[in-house]
Amino acid sequence: MDASGGLGAGSGVSTSVVGLPATEIAARVRAGELSAVDVVRAHLEHIAAVDARVGAFRVVRRAAALIEAAAVDAAPDRGSLPLAGVPIAIKDNVAVAGEICTDGSPAAPQEPRTADHPVVARLRAAGAVVVGITRAPELCLYAATDGPGTVTRNPWDTARSSAGSSGGSAAAVASGSVPLAHGNDGLGSLRLPAAACGLVTLKPGRGVVPADIGFDDWSGMAVNGALATTVADVALAHAVMAGEEPSSPEASGRPLRIAVSTRSPVPGVRADGPSLAAVDAVVALLTAAGHTVVRRDPPITMGAAAGALARWMAGAEDDAQHLGIDRTALQPRSRAHARVGRLVRRAGLVRPRTAERFRERMVAWFGDVDLLLSPVTTGPPLPARPWHERSFLANITANARWAPWTAAWNLAGLPALVLPAGIRPEGLPLAVQFVGPPGAEGRLLLLAGELERQQPWRRYAPVFDPTATPAAAPV
Repeated sequence: MDASGGLGAGSGVSTSVVGLPATEIAARVRAGELSAVDVVRAHLEHIAAVDARVGAFRVVRRAAALIEAAAVDAAPDRGSLPLAGVPIAIKDNVAVAGEICTDGSPAAPQEPRTADHPVVARLRAAGAVVVGITRAPELCLYAATDGPGTVTRNPWDTARSSAGSSGGSAAAVASGSVPLAHGNDGLGSLRLPAAACGLVTLKPGRGVVPADIGFDDWSGMAVNGALATTVADVALAHAVMAGEEPSSPEASGRPLRIAVSTRSPVPGVRADGPSLAAVDAVVALLTAAGHTVVRRDPPITMGAAAGALARWMAGAEDDAQHLGIDRTALQPRSRAHARVGRLVRRAGLVRPRTAERFRERMVAWFGDVDLLLSPVTTGPPLPARPWHERSFLANITANARWAPWTAAWNLAGLPALVLPAGIRPEGLPLAVQFVGPPGAEGRLLLLAGELERQQPWRRYAPVFDPTATPAAAPV
């Protein structure tokens, strides 16, 4: 590794291509300044140089991706493709034609899928090229990404997890391996990896983007989205996946009334000092920009928390059943999780009315505020370790203590966005979360773009930064 923290000239990676935002890559491929094949080849070389250290990918589609990139270059409508030639990664719980989808479980059937999931189909139709399938914890249940023989690591500090369950996708983006990655979010599985890895993400509201995630959508809680290093890239990917016309976030249009709350929904758990300071710093930016900020806690009850927990437990049983997995082949933590889920289902504890009532209550709460600002996590990411070897109780306790601010918004089906908000004293990223009422995706993206212009963030983890000035070749 070179003295600047970059990969160095000896890596063979084109720093003029790798590290560009997806919006810029697409514009240059559309204009004929870059070929999709060259862009994809450069990113494949970068993956080869860095992925052994982060473990983001379960599959790298070297030959297939180059063939697909050539098809983009030859496409008669290349000049109108929103994601022309953009290398993307897909989380291992939605179907990619020709690839095995395991939902993070080694016990899953090893049969390639015959058709793309709708969001994959939309991304490909927009000109994106799938360069790989990213790792996820078994059945996408946990806030760290690991499995037998592999631990996915945080590019900002490889002793830390990239979080989960979209941890492989987040590690791929933060290491510069792709400018854009697909993920999904059932209890925070986009937002937690974004917070851990210094990225931007949007969890859309229910019904905005095609779901049918993996083998079950956790009784309506899980939604598809994207991870990127810029707000414009997330906005573009969201528009494509939602079937909307892409537009650039420029300004929020009017002063907003924003509630801020740092109270944890989990009793006895609170954010640490740096996390609270990040919220305060964003409040100062909002106030300076002319927005009104009020201190107000959302009415997240224990009943709502229990409703989200019941769906999380049942999701393990549902996924295992849909996969046709023998429960004895699951990891011990997942086997216990599915066993609890089976009891939850039998007891009728997954009640649609629980989610409906909570959604109604939260929509009413947003009646006189435009958005809510909160922390995302209580502290640094979990350690990078084989969490799959630890007990069910150890996993769920660690998850609940680290990430209490995300689950409620899945139960309510409301949109939420996470963006970088500084750096911890130890060098890891800080982040905040914004939440809005139904239909607030555009508002969230506009405000995030405004904050990005006010206080730009470092887009890549320093030692993996493909935009760093090349120096001497690695020793």
